[in-house]
Amino acid sequence: MHAFDLTWIRAQFPALAQEVNGHPAVFFDGPGGTQVPQRVIDAVADYLIHHNANTHGAFATSRRTDETIDAARAAMADFLGCAADEVIFGPNMTTLTFAISRAFGRDIRPGDEIVLTRLDHDANVAPWKALEEQGAIIRMVDIDTEECTLDMADMARAIGPRTKLVAVGYASNAVGTINDVATITQMAHAVGALVYIDAVHYAPHGPIDVQALDCDFLACSPYKFFAPHMGVLYGKREHLARLRPYKVRPASDDVPDRWETGTKNHEGLAGVTAAIEYLAELGQRIKPATTRRAALVQAMEAIKAYERGLSEQLIAGLLSNSGIDLLRYQRPGAFRYAHANRGSASCRTHTARTCRCAGTARHLLLGR
Repeated sequence: MHAFDLTWIRAQFPALAQEVNGHPAVFFDGPGGTQVPQRVIDAVADYLIHHNANTHGAFATSRRTDETIDAARAAMADFLGCAADEVIFGPNMTTLTFAISRAFGRDIRPGDEIVLTRLDHDANVAPWKALEEQGAIIRMVDIDTEECTLDMADMARAIGPRTKLVAVGYASNAVGTINDVATITQMAHAVGALVYIDAVHYAPHGPIDVQALDCDFLACSPYKFFAPHMGVLYGKREHLARLRPYKVRPASDDVPDRWETGTKNHEGLAGVTAAIEYLAELGQRIKPATTRRAALVQAMEAIKAYERGLSEQLIAGLLSNSGIDLLRYQRPGAFRYAHANRGSASCRTHTARTCRCAGTARHLLLGR
């Protein structure tokens, strides 16, 4: 068993060797995507050099392209805890979500209800609001502004007998709040509604098990966890077979190919597999595992624990600065406003996006 070996981890990423103004580069642009390990760069280049072709051809490079796609599906299936044919690839989570919403919209009737939240990224809001054009009614779940968490009582009120789908984020891209998506899934299924989870912000920070969650769909972005710019969607096989995607007529009607019309980003898929292999090796270095899925879970649990330690160190440092207002959690996934300057009053009436309090205090949002 090895410790969380930062020296080995940093050595995997050539971007970390860069300097800016004579200092080692530090990358904080997580929302824009992570840096990639050398093996991802090598996999993309190797595909373009040795395998570059389209699919289903009777020649070597085409057959190797088919193998590249299959390998990427298997890798993401291990990451998410599902079957390989329940994995769909696309350019990004937003595009995939619009594809599902359009197909879902074929069955929407006037008066059907869709539940969304004010804590979600617009990529999990706009695709569903578009169905208002077909008569769908949108129910918006509010947030608890004291802690920047979903108002679960409001969620319970919003979900009802006419609810057809609940779209919710696994973790907020704005404030990091981790939502109780398992409970929300149970609430939705109790009235026969489907659940669509945006896991883009959660996937880099903890293990995902779609079987345990029992969600119907879950989308994430591999470029947030060391792969090239790609999007991935898990869908229960029964839904991927039942819903009717918009596609060109010659395209396969088999699952999952029916959801991936057009030529895929094959070199990107090669990079996705390499990124998953990096995470699996990290897990194996922490504790030997008998399956890639087990190694990935170990890696993500170790990342979560390490990042929590970093967060606690950061919070302690920020609290020592009297000019900073800190929005901090009192329990995992929950937050409250707390002024480092003990003589000032906390802003408890605004969300982070709307707070315009007078003075020089600066509100920061932290969380995992």
